[in-house]
Formats: sequence, structure tokens, C-alpha cells
Amino acid sequence: MKSYNFQVGHKDSDRRLDQFLSEKLTGSVSRSYIQKLITQKKILLNQKPAIAHHKIKYLDEISVTIPDPVKLTVEPEEIPLDIIYEDEDLLVINKPAGMVSHPGAGNFSHTLVNALLYYCKNLSGIGGVLRPGIVHRLDKDTSGLMLVSKNDSTHQGLSKQFKERQVERKYIALVKGIVQLDRGRIDLPIGRHPRHRQKMAVSYLQARSAQTQYKVLKRFKAATMLEITPYTGRTHQIRVHMASLGHPLLGDRKYGLIKGLGRQALHASFIKFQHPTSGKLLEFSISLPQELENYIKNSLQ
Repeated sequence: MKSYNFQVGHKDSDRRLDQFLSEKLTGSVSRSYIQKLITQKKILLNQKPAIAHHKIKYLDEISVTIPDPVKLTVEPEEIPLDIIYEDEDLLVINKPAGMVSHPGAGNFSHTLVNALLYYCKNLSGIGGVLRPGIVHRLDKDTSGLMLVSKNDSTHQGLSKQFKERQVERKYIALVKGIVQLDRGRIDLPIGRHPRHRQKMAVSYLQARSAQTQYKVLKRFKAATMLEITPYTGRTHQIRVHMASLGHPLLGDRKYGLIKGLGRQALHASFIKFQHPTSGKLLEFSISLPQELENYIKNSLQ
């Protein structure tokens, strides 16, 4: 168990409690985990259980208790991994479409985490009992490059880079219709869909800012291939932003209702980051998986 105590200074007065703690505990816990701790009454404000959106005041006393990790109950599974790079601190994995990144509701086996636990034996624990080693995630039906941390210090370093938008990522996407502009930037906030809570949507209520840039790589008769760079990391960001333009991803049954492809046409093709231990700048790229190449050749040409 870890404990932290803070006293609010003049410059932090009138800030939201969760935002304040997210900054103070950078690299240790995520904002979502801070909110979970608040719900569990592990965060006290002036010795009373806190509220996430509470505006803190000068000289407020804040105490945080982070419980010890729960014993891991996810089972290792011997599942082949496509490892692009590995050292003593981290892995770069090429995740196939169809593989869930980490266990969750309805998916407690055959995930990337199950495979990693078999391969690595020890992984960073900051991601929690169900997400060991997972620094960031890809949707089940998105393929491509993912970073995995083997220890907590690496996890903290990579998480900090993601939070400060220092990790450069690029995706290749196939979208419905002909995108007219050769380049574009989408700056629209994303939040939970007001009626369908399993979906995200462009929204101006309880939403977070989101920015995505795209570049046309090739136009087909009824589809377009794009290179997409997300500048933020919102849930389903690329899928929601492209659907908002009237160009949903091919194969995206949640945001486009487009059939004919057994997966969504989104591939994490490039990643660039600074190694948390060595400080060396690393970058990796990978071509489209064969099923997308075949779809382009057989259905779009």
C-alpha cells in the first residue's frame, strides 16, 4: 500500500481534484484510476471522502491511499506473438485483428495479456490486475503496433510520453467513399454516445478534446486509403472522427454498418517514441496485413 499527502497551494486553487491529482501522480496512476480510488473512498479531502469534480481550495489537505495490487487471476496462455522488437524493458508487438488487448467483460481468455503472461512471466503491474504491461491499447478489430512494458519504471516513462503527446503514431485506414481533400485535420470533441453507452460520439457535453489529421494515399472507385495521425488518444477516436465526416471505416460495424470485410480496415502502421531507459529514439513501421492487401486487390481495384 502506498500513501500520498498534498496541500493545495495558491496556483492550484479552484482546480478540479482529479485533474490536480492526475498531475501530481503523473506516471503512477491514470486519471480513470484516480476516479476509481475516489469512488472507493481511498482519497480524502480535509479528512472526508472526496468527490471527483470537486474544486479544491488553497490549503486544502488531500490524502491518497493506493492499495496493493490484487493477485493476478488472468491465466497465461501459449498463444503465438509477432514480436517486432524486444529488450529487457519493453516489447513492440504486431497485434492481429480479432485479438482483444486485455481481459474485460466477456473476454477473460485468448487476449494479448494472456499471451504476454505466458511469454514474459513478469510484466509491469501499473496497468492493474487485468492489464499488466499494457501501456496503450488497440481495438479488437484493429491490427498493428503496440508497446508493452516489462517493468513499472518503463511503464511510467511510456505513459508519461503518451500523456504529453510525445509518442508519434500513424495508422492506415480504408474508408467508405471518396475523400475530396488531400489533407485534413479534424478537431471535434468526443464523449459517450447519449443513448448507446457502448459507443462514442462527437459531442459537446461531458466530452474531451480530440484531434486527428489525415492524408489521402490512394482513391479507389468507392473508397479511399488514408494515412491517419491521432494527436490525442480518445476511445475509438479515428473511427468516430471519420464517421463524423461521412467516411466510416470499411468493416466498422459499430460506426458504419459496413459489411463485406471481417474486420475494420484500420492498421497501426508506425510508432515512434523515446526509450525510457536508454533515451534512444526508436521508431518502427509495418506493412498492411495480408487480409487487407487481399481485400484491396480483390474488392477495391
